[in-house]
Amino acid sequence: MDFPSAGDLGPVPEVIHAVAPDLMKDPEQAAFRSLGIEYGDVRQRWLVVYSPEAYQRNLKTVNKKCLKLSTAEAKQFDKLCKQDFSCEADALKAFSRFENKLKMLSIHGAHVVALPRHTGKGRPAKGKHPDFYVYRIEGNPASLLHERTRLLERKSCFILATNQLDCEELSDEELREAYKDQQKVERGFRFLKDPFFMASTLFLKSRKRIMALMMVMTLCLLVYAALEYRIREELDTNNETFPNQKGKPVSAPTARWVFQFFSGIHVLIIGGAQQAVLNLNEHHLRLLRLLGARYEILYS
Repeated sequence: MDFPSAGDLGPVPEVIHAVAPDLMKDPEQAAFRSLGIEYGDVRQRWLVVYSPEAYQRNLKTVNKKCLKLSTAEAKQFDKLCKQDFSCEADALKAFSRFENKLKMLSIHGAHVVALPRHTGKGRPAKGKHPDFYVYRIEGNPASLLHERTRLLERKSCFILATNQLDCEELSDEELREAYKDQQKVERGFRFLKDPFFMASTLFLKSRKRIMALMMVMTLCLLVYAALEYRIREELDTNNETFPNQKGKPVSAPTARWVFQFFSGIHVLIIGGAQQAVLNLNEHHLRLLRLLGARYEILYS
């Protein structure tokens, strides 16, 4: 495996652009390419991965963004073409500044035209020479399709990097699977930002307290994930279902929804001793029965 430096290949987007055309020959087929890279004086293996799902997910967004940007730039060019300049050099300088800012347009056949002007009122006499000239830009704007293609490449491809160079120890396929498994864990951390758990309402000034909170929240995530796994496993094993937010039976509900479904259950204490659990329905009872006696006794 060759190891060109990352500087030779350019930054990550340029690496993607160098490989993406081959990977995206069939937009419906997932593909990847393994590259040996030396980055930060460390030899690495980069896996450039093309995702058809990401392509389809971003196609409409990219087209909308490119259309909006090219339309805005076309209007800006039209405004520039209506602007008068005192000399040809000023017109060219203004066009150069404008052209350097363009992202989705290219101006073809750009040139400066001199337009005669008269200082007097009304129509000038026939054959009268103009008092002065103003200069304007003319040209034909066109969309840069390759910029749309490059944006779509960046949205459809991503890079996985590892310092494990031995493909027998960690194959490209195993690297991809490890990344997918990592995503399952990362998705669980979304609950830290969920308003349902109100983590954002806490303010901690001490770094130690922040670290302690993260420890507690990570432990909560462990319990959250374990319970979700247990619920789904029991439902699947017993061929049972649980109603989702729309009331449809599903076999893989999220723990967040189950928590919400169980909210509103209250304990009524009568005479200081007798207790009654209120608002339990058949779905609550069936799930508690599947989870076992340790859960049932809490609601008995």
